[in-house]
Amino acid sequence: MSTIPLTEKWNELYRSATVGTPARVLLDNTHLLPTHGAALEIACGLGANALLLATQGLQVEAWDASPVAIEKLVAHATAHRLPLSGRACDVMVTPINTNAYDVIVVSHFLERELMPRLLAALRPNGLLFYQTFTIARVDDSGPRNPAFRLEDNELLQLCAPLRVLVYREEGAVGDGTRGFRNLATYIGQKRGIN
Repeated sequence: MSTIPLTEKWNELYRSATVGTPARVLLDNTHLLPTHGAALEIACGLGANALLLATQGLQVEAWDASPVAIEKLVAHATAHRLPLSGRACDVMVTPINTNAYDVIVVSHFLERELMPRLLAALRPNGLLFYQTFTIARVDDSGPRNPAFRLEDNELLQLCAPLRVLVYREEGAVGDGTRGFRNLATYIGQKRGIN
């Protein structure tokens, strides 16, 4: 078992990593994004999602526990003149302003206790884009610890106050070599004020 603190583990990983591809839930549904507003990506890593949001005209905040990841992300955004700020922080203890964001994105990160704060941080009509690993899977990708995997339809329950716009979770049904496996994707909208 490693004795390296968690932040240092992520710093080490991000030192040599490059920006990957945005989450499929975001890539497949950019047409749902507003044309302007404030966005937040939680546990952003090198910020592929945050960068995509910034190219779509949103003012983006990107948070991650790794100062190395945030430094690289901000440097990239600055070089490309993208409206993005980064913050190295523990998302579990850092306050999130209520009614502050039009879009929140979370991918490959699951802390159930954070969900009420994320929902409260959405503005009326705001959108939550969420994609993470499920217990039902066809291979060993993703976290080994089942606590960091969603149970069947759990994301729907965690986001119950929102209006469901998109949901996909295929589990291990049918031909496991095809389709969208090991993950659940969700987009929900906070109900507006009437």
